[in-house]
Amino acid sequence: MLRSRAKTMRSAPTEAEHRLWQILRAKRFAGYKFRRQAPVDFYIADFICLSQRLIIELDGSQHLDNATDMERDAYLRAQGFRIIRIWNNDLFTNEEGVGELILSALRAAPSPQPLSREGRGANGAFNG
Repeated sequence: MLRSRAKTMRSAPTEAEHRLWQILRAKRFAGYKFRRQAPVDFYIADFICLSQRLIIELDGSQHLDNATDMERDAYLRAQGFRIIRIWNNDLFTNEEGVGELILSALRAAPSPQPLSREGRGANGAFNG
């Protein structure tokens, strides 16, 4: 069911998701491979670079101080992922700055947490 929802989300991206995907897709961004709307255990990550254990979430105003997002982030961090959240407005008004933020996060060392199941988290973490 989660995979089906992720597939639906990939086929109808928000304007911000579409814009960021044009930058990240096909290893265009410094050679790093990203997936979009990827199931990770019980959640769907907007963008994920598995090799660097990095999840990028694009957020609109509905995510401001969202308790569900905080719970989700805590779970994913416990699985060894690093998460950066980018406001949609920041992407539209400062694309270069967003790119620098993402590149900096990619070049930072991934989590030293031991991984299981082909580099995934404790519960399989990546399901796509």
